[in-house]
Amino acid sequence: MSKNKFDYFVQGKNGKYEVIIGLEVHAQILSNSKLFSGSATKFGAHPNTQVSLIDSAFPGMLPVINEICVKQAIKTGLGLSAKINTYSVFDRKNYFYADLPQGYQISQYKNPIVGEGKVLLDMPYGTKEIGIERLHLEQDAGKSIHDINPTNTYVDLNRSGIALMEIVSKPDLRSPDEVNAYIKKLRSIMRYLGTCDGNMQEGSLRADVNVSVRKIGDKNLGTRCEIKNVNSIKFMQMAIEYESKRQVEIIESKKKIDQETRLFDTKKNETRSMRSKEDAHDYRYFPDPDLLPLKIEKKTIDEITKNLPELPDEKKERFIKNYGLTSYEANVLVSEKEISEYYEDVAKKSDKKLASTWIMGDLFATLNNKGLNITESPVSSNNLSEMINFIKSGEISGRMAKEIFEIMVKTGENPKQIIESKGLKQQSDPKELEKIVRNVLKNNPEEVKKYKSGKEKLFGFFVGQVMKLSGGKANPQLVNDILKKLIKG
Repeated sequence: MSKNKFDYFVQGKNGKYEVIIGLEVHAQILSNSKLFSGSATKFGAHPNTQVSLIDSAFPGMLPVINEICVKQAIKTGLGLSAKINTYSVFDRKNYFYADLPQGYQISQYKNPIVGEGKVLLDMPYGTKEIGIERLHLEQDAGKSIHDINPTNTYVDLNRSGIALMEIVSKPDLRSPDEVNAYIKKLRSIMRYLGTCDGNMQEGSLRADVNVSVRKIGDKNLGTRCEIKNVNSIKFMQMAIEYESKRQVEIIESKKKIDQETRLFDTKKNETRSMRSKEDAHDYRYFPDPDLLPLKIEKKTIDEITKNLPELPDEKKERFIKNYGLTSYEANVLVSEKEISEYYEDVAKKSDKKLASTWIMGDLFATLNNKGLNITESPVSSNNLSEMINFIKSGEISGRMAKEIFEIMVKTGENPKQIIESKGLKQQSDPKELEKIVRNVLKNNPEEVKKYKSGKEKLFGFFVGQVMKLSGGKANPQLVNDILKKLIKG
């Protein structure tokens, strides 16, 4: 992918093909209880310990809507600049799975709670808008477990009834890189809002990936295949790459692409057929007779709107305007709510640009090496801002700061303690530095003569000698200034 222009395509024997991608993202709502029951939603609980009579489909049990889940869906919709529908309907989506005890899933079809919205992606070749078609509420199914016994399948109903938001994009995505950016942006928005934790390892964020291809220049959409239930961005990208090439090969061999649901085999790095793709009528949707239509008052929407937090795009613009950051720096620092809070805490107490440099450089490198996130940082925001202030005041050099930072990572000590205990304070007394500089010039008369005859690269040699004599503690800027004055004298 070019950094300056979009140029992703699949090269076939008969020309180039464009890849058309749409995502159906299933995001688990942050809530202490399920969508229609009071059962807990804690991850990792012992199988079948968070199951009510409703979740297990006992006859006569009636669902009761969880108000918190409804408000979380509205909040997410507002974060996506989407239309909130004051009237929505819960439907029964009929199909059979062993881990779906009701024989149907309560979802929304014709009348979802959230209508059209958008997500803005910051790509190397510019800002791209991805349309959101809808967001609807639905309950999750249970989980079938196949690896306990070679001849039996076990069912865990802990996930049965957990509240999901299905966020359906328009077919606006055109590459694996855009899918990567879209999922990360969507996850970031929901984390800022506190509506979904986005933890893909725990299954709280996963996606069905719809892929089709067409010759570049064609206007009609090709036959799409759905890659079901992918729970990793990397796997989404790999699945798209494989599936788009597979479809191009079928087209160029004059065969027909079957509209179907496929699975991505992560070990073989390929998609394989699961079943023919169902249409809406195959699910026999009809309004759930046990649930009244959901009517939302305008004052409820207004109240949620009033209490929305600052979202990534808004924060990015503020960081650029108030802190003088580049678009790239701001993008990185607002990508996660916790990162933005850490940066802002450092920036308010020290130099804003240096704060960005140290966080995006040394701190991120440390966190990556140790497998930590920003909330687990061994260097507190207070300690980092204090160290940056020492750099700005000239008390320590950049090289000393690197040493101090490493010690902070290991011990958690504040920089003042480290400077005092290690004797790392920078030598900034002009009179003392002048003595050292004069000594260096006196001991290297030939190099001075060569410098004055035009070999100006020798300036670095003199600086190095001064640093050597000072034990690396001389203030580099002062050394440069004094050297320039004396060597010309």
